[in-house]
Amino acid sequence: AIAFLSAERSKDPNRQVGACLVSQEGIILGYNGFPRGCSDDKLPWAKKSARGDPLETKYPYVVHAEVNAILNTNHASAAGQKLYVTMFPCNECAKIIIQSGVSEVLYFVEKRIDNSDHVYVASHNLLSMAGVKVRKHQPQMAQIPINFQDPRV
Repeated sequence: AIAFLSAERSKDPNRQVGACLVSQEGIILGYNGFPRGCSDDKLPWAKKSARGDPLETKYPYVVHAEVNAILNTNHASAAGQKLYVTMFPCNECAKIIIQSGVSEVLYFVEKRIDNSDHVYVASHNLLSMAGVKVRKHQPQMAQIPINFQDPRV
């Protein structure tokens, strides 16, 4: 649930992805967005460019949620931590997950249902080879209501 709440912070109009690293010491969040100090108003959020220019799309600029969560550890170790993410990580995120020492990835949605996209097949392969546990999270509840009027909150 916290990964989904974190995703709400993303300003990406097409896809909001959230991640959270969980350890005994606490929870660290991340969401997809532009690098710190880079204006959301000056960089493109487009998935495609009308002129075919890849620099007019979000892809060369966006930092993925998983990477932001790992970087938000402020150089503390992510080793042995569980990473909850709203979408299955791409191959580039898988490399960073492995290098950071994350022990388990729990995802909610796989972007390519048929697993034909080489990026996600490579991600599965890398995580498996590195011994990172991967599993699809099956929520026990369909929704979590939040009542801000409840005096216990």
